[in-house]
Amino acid sequence: MRITAQQDELTIFKKSCCSKVVCNGCEYANTLREKAERLPMTCPFCRHPVMKNEAECHLHTMKRVEANDPFACYQAGMRRFYASDYATAIEYFDKAIELGDIESHHLLSIVYKNGHGVQRDIKKVTYHLEKAAIGGHPIARHNLGWGEHDKGNIDRAVKHFIIAAKLGIDESMQVLKTLYTKRVVSKEDFAATLRAYQEAVDATKSPQRDAAESAENNIWDTDIIRDTDKCVESDCSAETTFNS
Repeated sequence: MRITAQQDELTIFKKSCCSKVVCNGCEYANTLREKAERLPMTCPFCRHPVMKNEAECHLHTMKRVEANDPFACYQAGMRRFYASDYATAIEYFDKAIELGDIESHHLLSIVYKNGHGVQRDIKKVTYHLEKAAIGGHPIARHNLGWGEHDKGNIDRAVKHFIIAAKLGIDESMQVLKTLYTKRVVSKEDFAATLRAYQEAVDATKSPQRDAAESAENNIWDTDIIRDTDKCVESDCSAETTFNS
């Protein structure tokens, strides 16, 4: 089952124990199984006992940082980012990038766009967005589209939006709808992109995820959905896309 970059922090869990990203459907199914069988609460992926507190989460994350785990480096960077320790955050993001993490390229594009502890630098913004997009980051691809759009390079912008929409990014699909009504996007390209977009969205759906979201909407029933890994860092979803 696929997890898209667009899913927010209520629908994914980033596990400090094994540095894996687990969807809410898997988390929910695992919780039901553990409750039914009266088992201790564990990670759905590695079966490590659920972290008891922030300190334990941090300890496990830093152990994985020392082992050169790129996702753990990203997590450590996010901790420092939200603590406004931008210099240290950038160091962790740089290390994560050296180890192959694409999300850290995307985060650095945000850092340099908004000037978090550094001078704003549009060249570095573009550089990190391009690296992330080449690595398959859909939201970075969407943001590249806005960059080209704002420079007046509409044809190039459309290409970026099409790629991002085909990967399931709703914002890109909405932009293309607007451009289609303005006859900037052809009927054939729009139709093909819409089909691919719907397929990408459908690929993220499952009965388990629907059930989990229903439980979450029911004020997070703590008898069924546990408040797993409270120390999980946000994926900066509030700043994932650039507005034109």
